[in-house]
Amino acid sequence: MTKCCILACSPFNFHITTHHPSVIRNLHNIYGERVVDINHFEGFIDYNVSVTHSGGLRRLLKDQARFTCDKLEPFKPLNRSQAFAMLEWGLNWVVAAHEVSHLVVHSAVLAKNGKAILFPAPPGSGKSTLTAYLSRNGWRLLSDEMALITPLTLEVTPFVRPICLKNDSIELVKSWYPKATFSTIAKDTHKGDVVHMAPDEDSVKLQNETAQIAGIVFPKFSKNKFCDIFSMDKATAYTLLTENAFNFSVLQGKGVQSIINIVERVPAFEVHYNDLEELDSFLSEDILE
Repeated sequence: MTKCCILACSPFNFHITTHHPSVIRNLHNIYGERVVDINHFEGFIDYNVSVTHSGGLRRLLKDQARFTCDKLEPFKPLNRSQAFAMLEWGLNWVVAAHEVSHLVVHSAVLAKNGKAILFPAPPGSGKSTLTAYLSRNGWRLLSDEMALITPLTLEVTPFVRPICLKNDSIELVKSWYPKATFSTIAKDTHKGDVVHMAPDEDSVKLQNETAQIAGIVFPKFSKNKFCDIFSMDKATAYTLLTENAFNFSVLQGKGVQSIINIVERVPAFEVHYNDLEELDSFLSEDILE
């Protein structure tokens, strides 16, 4: 049976169509009141996306999930048990591939008192575990996956969605926050086992409040490091931000100037850590003060 709904996730509204009941259940569980009945929605729809069955005989033999956006299918079909995870990755792709009013950087973003820190990091760096911890310890979650930066400014717009936890971090974070809300598990994806953790209520309530970038931190979890902090020169910070900017080439000169503006005005650090409290103290006392 086909189900449709609107995901009103500021600053975008997504019209979602799906054949998979697990997608609808997880949407309501993770996004709550931001999932709106299509008949009660009066706003502008930014993107039409779908997670549907396989076609033909494949559906009978081995049903899969297929993600499309305006008839484009950017991913290969996945096992139907991975349908909700596929939707989340699909929403990331949609914004990264189409957004032009913001500079989009692959980065977590968290804020305190209106001041934000960007956390660009490759897979395996512990970024999402760090994001989960900070978001439940006095920081406001703006995004786990992408920073939406107003070009030529330090202003970052929240895109408050769930935190994507993988493999060992799933049980670790669940043990820290047993009352938090989690999606069903997607096993054996290309990232391993994956669960999405709902954002905290305060971050959702403030989803329309922008913050000003105060620092950039490239984190790397290391079991053998307590908290090693290295100040990063502006040229290196520029190169790494450029590599993590999804739409850098699309924005052309404005993209170049936007990244220059950021690295010229805020400090950048590489941090190797294994103690989250120690890292939190550095972020709060040394960057935001």
